Amino acid sequence: MIPVCRIEDLPEGESVRIEIDDTTPAIAVFHTEDGFYAVDDTCSHQDASLSEGWVEGCFVECPLHAALFDLRTGAPACLPARRPVRTHEVSVLDGMIHVRPAVREEAVA
Repeated sequence: MIPVCRIEDLPEGESVRIEIDDTTPAIAVFHTEDGFYAVDDTCSHQDASLSEGWVEGCFVECPLHAALFDLRTGAPACLPARRPVRTHEVSVLDGMIHVRPAVREEAVA
């Protein structure tokens, strides 16, 4: 688990982008009315940062072309996005938000 920030440092309706290393895509962590969610930060339609998008309920709207993603599943809710974004496990331990990055799927030869 990777520590992100303290709960009070991520107000409801806000997000934060975290970068882990050069081989792991950046992750966007969101605080919604239902809790905390984490997805890959890059929109699956084009290379826009989802952490800069608008959060409503459990959805984030991409700031570039308004693709909408369900933060619970990563599934796109409308066009132009057709592919989901990867989700990551989030937990809160002693007032600190942590993320466990999902394992990258390897290409099958």
